[in-house]
Amino acid sequence: MTTKSPKASSKYSLPNLDPNISGANAMVGLEIHQQLASQNKLFCNCSNKGADQSTLIFIRKLRPVHSELGGYDPAAIFEATKTKSIRYHSHPSTSCLVEADEEPPHSVDKESLETALILALALHSNVVDEIHVMRKIVIDGSNTTGFQRTMLISTGGYLEIKGNQKVGVQSICLEEDAARLLSDDNIARDYSLDRLGIPLVEVALEPISGTPQEVLQVAVTLGRLLRASKRVERGIGTIRQDINVSVNGGSVVEIKGIQQLDQLIKVIEFETTRQLGMIQIAAELTKRRTASEFTVKDATDILRRSSSKGVARILETENAQIMAIRAEGFDGILGCEPYEGVRLGRQLAEIVRFYGLGGIFHSDELPNYGITESEVTAVKERLNIGSGRDAFILIGGDRDRVQFAVDAIIQRLNKVTQGVVPETRAATLDGKTIFIRPRPGSSRMYPETDVLPIKIDDLILDSLRGSVPKSFDSYIEDIMQKYHLNRKLALEIFDSDRLKLFEDTVKSTKVQPTFIASKLTEDLTSLRRKGLNPDRLSDKSIKMAFQLLDGGDIAKESIPLILETMLTKDINEVKEAIQILGLKQVSESELNEIIDKVIADNMVLIRQKGRDSLGTLMGRSMSLLRGRVDGKKVNSILENKLKQSLS
Repeated sequence: MTTKSPKASSKYSLPNLDPNISGANAMVGLEIHQQLASQNKLFCNCSNKGADQSTLIFIRKLRPVHSELGGYDPAAIFEATKTKSIRYHSHPSTSCLVEADEEPPHSVDKESLETALILALALHSNVVDEIHVMRKIVIDGSNTTGFQRTMLISTGGYLEIKGNQKVGVQSICLEEDAARLLSDDNIARDYSLDRLGIPLVEVALEPISGTPQEVLQVAVTLGRLLRASKRVERGIGTIRQDINVSVNGGSVVEIKGIQQLDQLIKVIEFETTRQLGMIQIAAELTKRRTASEFTVKDATDILRRSSSKGVARILETENAQIMAIRAEGFDGILGCEPYEGVRLGRQLAEIVRFYGLGGIFHSDELPNYGITESEVTAVKERLNIGSGRDAFILIGGDRDRVQFAVDAIIQRLNKVTQGVVPETRAATLDGKTIFIRPRPGSSRMYPETDVLPIKIDDLILDSLRGSVPKSFDSYIEDIMQKYHLNRKLALEIFDSDRLKLFEDTVKSTKVQPTFIASKLTEDLTSLRRKGLNPDRLSDKSIKMAFQLLDGGDIAKESIPLILETMLTKDINEVKEAIQILGLKQVSESELNEIIDKVIADNMVLIRQKGRDSLGTLMGRSMSLLRGRVDGKKVNSILENKLKQSLS
């Protein structure tokens, strides 16, 4: 993959850095996590549908434990240093003692297992002979147990892409989804258990080298294959893309939580650029440094009376302190920006924030933020920094948290000469990536002893082959033929989150499928462009609107008006929106009276333009009748009356 070379920042530019590296080869591996549309959760009989509110709250504190081989997972150790309590919110309709980790898991949900096997067959993957449930250590609080249950379903296989191309499949797993994060502060995290245990299928593809647009096409193709099975959930939050990115054969960085496909291209471009920038910074640092020396001193007394508002906020609590780290050879490195938005100082601040601290100050950006030249000089004297190439970093906050953060910063500074540090980062809504934790190690997985292995033989697989989804193109052709849609509309309704609603509405009403599909795709997209959120409209409400249309209670033109009113007025009932809009049906006599008045009021225009006045008359008629009478009917009556008037 080749990337553009963003304009380098000159503020902290270093003479030996070349911001115009070209021909960078990035490898991107896709991992798709898709919720399955099973009736129950993976290890109990609770419903997959979320509860409106919780009725029970309990608190846990998770700690790392060593694996069966005696090692500790680095990601678990990192999470443990945050020392946070976890509050869990549950409701009996969506969670039970299994989610609370007060009861052993039940047997694996049969429907979910069948779906995972069907998808493995669809991807030509080699199903394992015996499925073993494993525990994957996770102590960020998203699992009450301190681990996520997962099982390998198959390995190998391929995904067919347009143009007879194939992308290899590494593995397919079936696992339980994590709890839903409600809030996070310096003291505790709050999670809802309604999502914990929902079955997920994870498809990991082999890394590919291509443009971000080509990677996007792979993700779209895989997503369409999963949806064609009709055995997966649709909607925001039901599918998540993780990617693994490496540049020029370097270390792999995992990016988690890409929920929107339009994020994917931006994330790949930014992460590729970030890694290129870190490689350049590493090359410069290697030239100037021979040792890894870091001196740490307490600088609280130096900054106690600082006029900086940021420093004042840090020191307003009794247990607060500010520590200074001397980083030999880092002068100019912390603030250097080889590419726009790529700075080592910013990445160090990301690490610190995960300890509940606000960020860092460093010597490349000081004096600034109210910190004076004399205070900078005093810190340098405390750290014995002379006129060489040394820099310093200031970290402040709660005393216990600061010590953890200092250790994390020093560990990261020791790795800067590696260039790209293997780690796990999160995708932001604007397409950037931020640090969340180190990459997990081999000590992360160990066997689940509460669930028996599941043998898979040819009889089981043969019984499922008939349920393997047909190709995406065949599915689209079926939609076009069955509902008489053009290809564009068939694609739009298939890719939308409302396909099932479309099929149910067509089946239960006599409204034309083309009209229903256009309202569920183009009109909802139009509402989103207006800044409204059509995801708030329930399928039940939308279906009710079409049923009222089918019964002759409202006109076609009223559908978008009703949906927009429900969003702008924040109401849930279609009939309430109809009442607000005043969409009372017009009788035949009233309709003719209104059109006669429009013609009478515009006789001058009619004499001037004749038949060409029809468009203007139609607009003025619909301004009085929109949402109350079908437009085609108004046009037909108006055309006849215009003819009579002209003759």
